[in-house]
Amino acid sequence: MRKFLSKTERKVEQAARTAVAGAASAVGDTGDAALWTSRFIVRRTRNFFNMEASGGIVLVLAAMVALVLANSPLFVVYHHVLNLVHFRIGFADMATGGDLELEKSVLLWINDGLMAVFFFLVGLEIKREMVEGGLSSRDKALLPMLAAIGGMAVPAALYWFINRDLPDNLDGWAIPAATDIAFALGVLALVGSRAPASLKILLTAIAIIDDIGAILIIAIFYTAGIEFIPLEFAVAALVVLFVLNRKNVSATAPYILTGIIMWVAVLESGIHATLAGVITALFIPVRSHRDPGYSPCKELEHALHPWVAFGVLPLFAFANAGVPFSGMTLSDIFAPVTLGIALGLFVGKQVGVFLMISLAIATGLTSKPTGTNWYQLYAVSLLCGVGFTMSLFIGGLAFEAVEMQASVRMGVLLGSVTSAVLAYLLLRYGPSNRKGTT
Repeated sequence: MRKFLSKTERKVEQAARTAVAGAASAVGDTGDAALWTSRFIVRRTRNFFNMEASGGIVLVLAAMVALVLANSPLFVVYHHVLNLVHFRIGFADMATGGDLELEKSVLLWINDGLMAVFFFLVGLEIKREMVEGGLSSRDKALLPMLAAIGGMAVPAALYWFINRDLPDNLDGWAIPAATDIAFALGVLALVGSRAPASLKILLTAIAIIDDIGAILIIAIFYTAGIEFIPLEFAVAALVVLFVLNRKNVSATAPYILTGIIMWVAVLESGIHATLAGVITALFIPVRSHRDPGYSPCKELEHALHPWVAFGVLPLFAFANAGVPFSGMTLSDIFAPVTLGIALGLFVGKQVGVFLMISLAIATGLTSKPTGTNWYQLYAVSLLCGVGFTMSLFIGGLAFEAVEMQASVRMGVLLGSVTSAVLAYLLLRYGPSNRKGTT
């Protein structure tokens, strides 16, 4: 009996050892598999974010999530968080009645605050392109400048024509005049080598000049009553920026701190606060006088780009693209505001841009971009109809009523998506000069 128990104990012990060894091996395999999986995910994620089109893709996904939420039972939460939850910074002196507080809804903090960072990045791009890039000379700037002018004038005129008998709608004339540089370049990047580098340069230059036009439109036409005391502080900040630039200060911190003060002052003055971002950026030097190899402008641009592409713009799209379709009918698509925006982006943009490009090249004012054909130039003209971020932004300034905002968002989505899809198909499957087509 004792021998039997001894044998049984040895078998149990051996089985236990085998089980422990097997478990340890399994844990080791599981650990290796988990490590391999995590590395694979990190590698794929890094590759995705290094893609040129990744910013545009994230932007589209954020807009899609907003649309889903806006048409689900969660719309109540979506609307409540964005419009009814307020965030406050600053302080107030209850004894003297002094008030240095800024209080806004989450939506307005995104549109007035975070978008100032986006406009700051736009200002950096404008400064760099005007000093060293595609807008640094007449020959480089003329074609995109003419194309951008046509691309702003024709959509605005088309919108006005459709809404000419409705005075309350005419404030939205500038909505289809804008081009979304991130979205448009993202679509162009998806076609890869079928789009020559000169085509990307042309699109970038058109979009940047378009942004300059949009900034001027916002400053001139979408500014409410002006408060002059805060404006004096904004002017003082402007003087400081000028002095910093003239003294060849290459450190970026003084510019940014002064820009924040200007942002608050401009916001309180009644002028749209995002303009402070552009103005601040224009004073940041492209080259350091002490170290010509160092570019404060480019360093800031590279540092900010991922935050704007994967943070600011997706948040803006998520907060502004949510259109509830409940109660909407087919006739709502043909409402004057929706139709004016959609046709302005899809028809007006391509007509205005391509017409000016054709006239400029045909008359000999400029030459055709190297390595491009007319088919590709038309596709890029169509791609300029992707308004999205800038169009939604101007739409928020033009109209405050909820029903008007729904019309704006519907028109922007219809015009932008249609333009993007058709432009992609033309560039992807149309003739390219790589195959000898001219």
